[in-house]
Amino acid sequence: MDFLSLFLAYSCFVLSAMALLWLCAGRRQSFLAGSAGAVSQVLSSVIPAQLQRVAQRVLHRLFHTRSCLFVVLHVVLQAAVYVEYTWEVFVYCWELQFHLLILLLPYLLLAGNVGSFILCSRANPGIISKSNHASLVKIYAYDGVLFQKGVVCPTCDLEKPARSKHCSVCSMCVHRFDHHCVWVNNCIGASNTKYFFLYLFTLTAMAATTAAISAAFLIQVVLLSGMMHGSYIDDQGQERAVDILFLVQHLFLTFPRIVFMLGFVILLTLVLGAYCCFNLYLALTNQTSNEWYKSRRHGCCHHPTLQPHDRQAVYKNIYSKGVWRNLMEIFKPPAVLESKKKT
Repeated sequence: MDFLSLFLAYSCFVLSAMALLWLCAGRRQSFLAGSAGAVSQVLSSVIPAQLQRVAQRVLHRLFHTRSCLFVVLHVVLQAAVYVEYTWEVFVYCWELQFHLLILLLPYLLLAGNVGSFILCSRANPGIISKSNHASLVKIYAYDGVLFQKGVVCPTCDLEKPARSKHCSVCSMCVHRFDHHCVWVNNCIGASNTKYFFLYLFTLTAMAATTAAISAAFLIQVVLLSGMMHGSYIDDQGQERAVDILFLVQHLFLTFPRIVFMLGFVILLTLVLGAYCCFNLYLALTNQTSNEWYKSRRHGCCHHPTLQPHDRQAVYKNIYSKGVWRNLMEIFKPPAVLESKKKT
C-alpha cells in the first residue's frame, strides 16, 4: 500500500476505537474504570512502575480534564474518510452515472453533523448556579431512591436538584445530567441533549450512507464485469467457480482503500446505530445514561433510609410522562418552558 492507504488504514482503526469508546463516554465509572482496574492488575507485574505512573497521568489528562484533543482527532479523521470518499468513490460512481443527489447526500449530512456538533459543544448543557438554583430545584421531584432531597454538592456548595450530577471533568453541576462526551468536549445535559441527538443521528446516517454508496459501487463493478459467471485457477491448479471470498479478495486488490473503508463504515454504522437505539430508548422512557446506570447498580444494594434493612429499595421511574411527552421534553426542556411562561 502507498502512504495514503496506510494513513487511511490507521485512521479507520482509530475511528473504530473511537466508536467503541463512544459507548462508554458517559460511563467511565462503570465500564472504563472497571476495565482499567482489571487490566492494570494484569499488567502491573509486567510494566515498570514509572511507566504506569506516566500512563495514569496521560489517561487522567485525556478522560478527566477538558481537552480539545479528541475534538481535533475527530475532525481530522472524519476529514480523512471524506477525502477518500471524494477522491475515489464519488469519482467512480459519477462515471457510472449514479444519481447526483445520492452522491451528494453524505455531504448534506456532513453539513448537518457539523452544525449540530458546534451547537452541542458550544451550548450551555444546563449549568447549575446560585442564580438559577431555586428555579431548577422546582422542575423535577425527588424520587427518594436515586435522588434525595438535602444532598449538597461539596464542590459547588449547592443542594443538588433532582436529576442533576456534578461533572468532575467540567467541575460543575449539570441539570438533567446525561454524561460527559469527550468528542464534543462538553457535558450532555438538559439544554443540549437535543443537539447531541442530532449530532449522533447525522453521524450514524453519514456512516450508513457512505457504506451504502460504496457497496453499491462495488456491486455495480462486479455486475458490469460479469465476474460472477467466471472461474479461476486455485493454488492446486484446479478450476473453480467464482465465490464470495474470491470476489472480496479481487475487489480488495483492485480497490483496497474503498473495501477497507466499506468494512469500517459498516462497523461504525452498527456500533453507532446500536448507540442511537439506546439513546432513543432513554428518550422515550425519560431516562438519562446516568440514571439508567445508577438504577441498575441500585438494584443490587440496600437503602436503609427508605426501607427496612432486610429489603431492597425498589426503583421506579417517576419522570416518564408517556412516549410523546418524553420525546418532546428532549427538545423543549421544562426549564425553557418555565422561563417562557414568566416572560
